[in-house]
Amino acid sequence: MADTLNIALAQINLQVGAIDKNLAAIRAARAKAAELGADLLVTPELSISGYPPEDLVLKPAFVEACEAAAEELAQETADGGPAVIIGTPWNNAGRLHNAAFLLDGGIIAARRAKVELPNYGVFDEKRVFVAGEPTGPVMFRGFRLGLMICEDWWLPNVSARLTEEGAELLLTVNGSPFEDGKQPRRVHLAAQRVRETGLPYIFAALVCGQDEVVFDGGSFVLNADAELAVQLPQFAETVTLTHWTRTPQGLTCAPHPIAPEPDRLELIYQAMMLGLRDYVNKNGFPGVVLGLSGGIDSAISAAVAADALGPQRVRAVMLPSPYTSPESLEDAASCAEMLGVPYETIPITGAMDAFTAALAPAFAGRAPDLTEENIQSRSRGLILMAISNKFGPMLLTTGNKSEMSVGYATLYGDMCGGYSVLKDIYKTTVFELSRWRNENHPTGALTAPGPAMPERIITKPPSAELRPNQKDQDSLPPYDILDGILTHLIEGEHAVDDIVADGYDRATVLKVVRLLDRAEYKRRQATPGVKITSRAFGRDRRYPLTNGFTNLMK
Repeated sequence: MADTLNIALAQINLQVGAIDKNLAAIRAARAKAAELGADLLVTPELSISGYPPEDLVLKPAFVEACEAAAEELAQETADGGPAVIIGTPWNNAGRLHNAAFLLDGGIIAARRAKVELPNYGVFDEKRVFVAGEPTGPVMFRGFRLGLMICEDWWLPNVSARLTEEGAELLLTVNGSPFEDGKQPRRVHLAAQRVRETGLPYIFAALVCGQDEVVFDGGSFVLNADAELAVQLPQFAETVTLTHWTRTPQGLTCAPHPIAPEPDRLELIYQAMMLGLRDYVNKNGFPGVVLGLSGGIDSAISAAVAADALGPQRVRAVMLPSPYTSPESLEDAASCAEMLGVPYETIPITGAMDAFTAALAPAFAGRAPDLTEENIQSRSRGLILMAISNKFGPMLLTTGNKSEMSVGYATLYGDMCGGYSVLKDIYKTTVFELSRWRNENHPTGALTAPGPAMPERIITKPPSAELRPNQKDQDSLPPYDILDGILTHLIEGEHAVDDIVADGYDRATVLKVVRLLDRAEYKRRQATPGVKITSRAFGRDRRYPLTNGFTNLMK
């Protein structure tokens, strides 16, 4: 019986539905693993189909294509190179499973179905998959591998069963989405499983953007003493070899250089970059266009876009109205210059005048109000969408989570667009990220080193500039207070009394509750955007549009 085992972890970028591209990525990873001397290559969850495939797996032709790709790849392992663990949908006698296959010696040597199907947050696997039955370890060249699929290790049942059945090593293929602060929780939970079972553990992760969800990698290995032996970087593709030795105490992984843990703001920024880059590239857009207003939201959005895609793939447009301040004009131009992005100015005064004239008979006798402010925003949206249509770049919308929470946005105006990097970013975090970006050049950024925006953009009071001397705090509480209340309401689902007990003014809390509830119809029509927090709008938080319940009293 062999006493050593070399396992390569393929932390790679895959795409839902792109079976041929995913096969090519797995083949490239296998070739690299062979160069490194691997016996086994481990790829992420549903690596053949991409993750999460959602209703694609309800198409029999898609499942058949995935299974055919798995068979094809299995045949290639007859070459004597590394065996491969892949993920694929599996139609097992009419029962559709989220499965992991061991490919070795030219055949599919073992199949395992996911037992614990997540059905919360961004997951609804019970809708499309059937849960598998707990089974024993996979035998591989004299080693007993406890093969699990993502959620199987978040709960203790599967790992306990594998331990009882004689597994020597716990190994999970994962599609675990990024959330602010999640990686330490992963390692802590893995250590808990290790202490429960007495077995070492491998967490093999995916790194890519898929619509609103970002997968951040961060694969790692814990030895049986729950000490970290391997930590791969987050937000980076890599094929890394781990060396295992069987001792009287069990399998042990040789120590490997530990990737440093980036700080919180860098991780959030990297998630925004990866989410945007993969959305734009995988959907075939030549680049993005956005309105650059001289405000902080559009400035940080432009920075993320330029860093992720390269400055020449970002088109920035200033759309001034009579209420646009000279400072905003200067700041927008300076921001574009600092980022190196193409920049132009298209005034909206003519569009405003045309709409005013066209609507004058209908609006006779009515004083100007929010309607005229919205016309400005919609004029900008119309122009930006026209540029998108004419030249092909995707319109990047720039609203943040604080604004979307309380409806401080205009449908068919500043909400126009195809994607948002700020959708799940509160305004206070926008300020933090902007300061961080001015002091740091992100890893992998395609811009020249240096600050991304003038300091004045960060320090001046936020304003939509839709009327003279307008400030956001004319309509909203200060953002530090607003974001604190929103975090209670959205991430915590806390009652009003509990929020007040945390030190917030009751009248302010009640105002925010009303605004949050009333703006659901806007959020339902908002663009997709990068998920950052534990409760992003969209798939994480699904409220009815027509809703008679109010949370105002408790």
